[in-house]
Amino acid sequence: MDNRTKFDASYIEMASVWARNSYCSRRKVGAIIVKDRMIISDGYNGTPSGFENVCEDDNGVTKPYVLHAEANAITKVAKSGNSSQGATMYVTASPCMECAKLIIQSGISRVVYRDEYRISDGIDLLRRAGVEVEKFEE
Repeated sequence: MDNRTKFDASYIEMASVWARNSYCSRRKVGAIIVKDRMIISDGYNGTPSGFENVCEDDNGVTKPYVLHAEANAITKVAKSGNSSQGATMYVTASPCMECAKLIIQSGISRVVYRDEYRISDGIDLLRRAGVEVEKFEE
């Protein structure tokens, strides 16, 4: 196992652990942003700050204001004053279209994900924008 694969395995595992913090019932997703082998941000899917920690309505449908793990990690790094330019995002599920747009705009140059999302348009957009995308195979 080369160094890159070793670190990828460690960071995707950290994203998996971080996903456990989510209050969402249907799916727990975690994301870690790494730059120069330092974690500069993290996130998991959930409601915005100050909202109740309930992601689904009484019918089990995800509430429209729930933030994805990628969006939480990107906004957190933006608030910190750090730059995500050239960073790698590790995420437990492949990004959706909306998160892919945020990833592109934030300057993240590589995305490593574990699980396929049912729709691949986010991955397609990332590749079109020149973002390196890899599915982590354990």
